Amino acid sequence: MLLPLMAAAFAAEPTTSVISKSIDNDVKGIERELVPLVQAMPADKFEFAPTHGEFAGVRTFRQQAMHVAYELYVVGAGLLGEPVPSKSGPDENGPADIKSKDQVVKYLQDGFAYAHKAVATITDRNATELIKSPFGDRQVPRITVASIFAWHSFDHYGQMVVYARMNGIVPPASRH
Repeated sequence: MLLPLMAAAFAAEPTTSVISKSIDNDVKGIERELVPLVQAMPADKFEFAPTHGEFAGVRTFRQQAMHVAYELYVVGAGLLGEPVPSKSGPDENGPADIKSKDQVVKYLQDGFAYAHKAVATITDRNATELIKSPFGDRQVPRITVASIFAWHSFDHYGQMVVYARMNGIVPPASRH
């Protein structure tokens, strides 16, 4: 009697995954820094992009935030095996009709919610399973795709911090 119960317990997929929790903590980490930064930037500075030095053609602050949010949807859809639930817009900056600060903040928050949903599907068993990359035709481990949430978002966060500081805004994460 005990043996069949033990076999069933081992066969069942765990409801929580150490890997999923770890990746979700990374997603929460960038979310805690990026969303407050976007909220801190005044609405009249959302179209700011540096012009001095080597900044020709860079995204505006709003476009940076929109790009991060859009890529959260792309990566999440890749993990979930779903079509991307957001329009791309020009240069992978999300839907072109999202313009106001409030709309951008909501789109970013919704993107993070979708990322959390996608990360929750990662288990210790499927983390190394090969899936189609959301950025090409190659097959990559699921955990590799999930890592994009943090490193890609932090890359743009760093750029956005520069934009904020150029406009006299101290990023909320630097205020303590």
